Amino acid sequence: MYTSYWGLKEKPFENTPDPKFIYYSQQHEEAMARMLYVVREHKGAALLTGEYGCGKTLMSRILKAELQEENKYQGVFVLDPRLTGIEFLQEIAYQLSGGAIPQTKIEIFHTLNKLLCANHTSGKHTVLVIDEAQSIKNLDIFEELRLLLNFQLDNAFLLTIILLGSSELKYMVASMPQLVQRMGVRYHINGLNEWETKEYIQHRLKIAGAERQLFAEETYHEIYLCSYGVPRRINTMCDLALLVGYSNNLKMIDKQTILDINEDMDLPKSEIEHIYQPSGMPASLGRPNDQDQSSQIP
Repeated sequence: MYTSYWGLKEKPFENTPDPKFIYYSQQHEEAMARMLYVVREHKGAALLTGEYGCGKTLMSRILKAELQEENKYQGVFVLDPRLTGIEFLQEIAYQLSGGAIPQTKIEIFHTLNKLLCANHTSGKHTVLVIDEAQSIKNLDIFEELRLLLNFQLDNAFLLTIILLGSSELKYMVASMPQLVQRMGVRYHINGLNEWETKEYIQHRLKIAGAERQLFAEETYHEIYLCSYGVPRRINTMCDLALLVGYSNNLKMIDKQTILDINEDMDLPKSEIEHIYQPSGMPASLGRPNDQDQSSQIP
């Protein structure tokens, strides 16, 4: 609608996990490096958490593309883990084999053992990625994950499991020591800092074909304050800003446009502060990435 007005080839701030628009902040680079490490070294499991809208699903898409390109892995991607324990195991077996689904638990485990061993014999490693893992309501699934990690050789796991989810997933997993002990890597992604927020916006505009500056310099600071550096909220604000700017025949998005959009958005700023305030820090100081690394799970 507004793309031709701003000289863009496509909309730059869609809230879809399009790998083309990936922006690697220091945190995202570290998260990807750790996920690839556990996969390539055939570790048991990894836990990647982050605030809502910080790009975890996009990271899983990048990981999937990376694994397909290397052609040394068979990936299983579970996007909606709200299943029963038996349904969860059946989904894994189906994605690995593409054939008939075993019906009993003992049949499923026999099938999985054969499939994992066959992959290993053919030089491929099996990777299970579970997105939105905080939505797992059936705690039996976590027990099934622990049992799946019993498929291993003397010196390596036959399966690597990567759990992605929001902050509450950290505490769900922490309550299960038997699963925590198998975690080779744990990492938490916070919102972007102010400098990264500006780079993120400029990066997406460039990918979309922008050939001139569309946001005034003063707007970046305000977008950061209003979004708390959360990419999904940045996208929503910037998309609306371009629409409003088009409607008002603006030559460049100004600070007042951002302030007006922030007031119109559904979630009050006080509620944003509550959600994205780093643990143990007063709201007045609660800016993303202003805390030290102790906020991350070691």
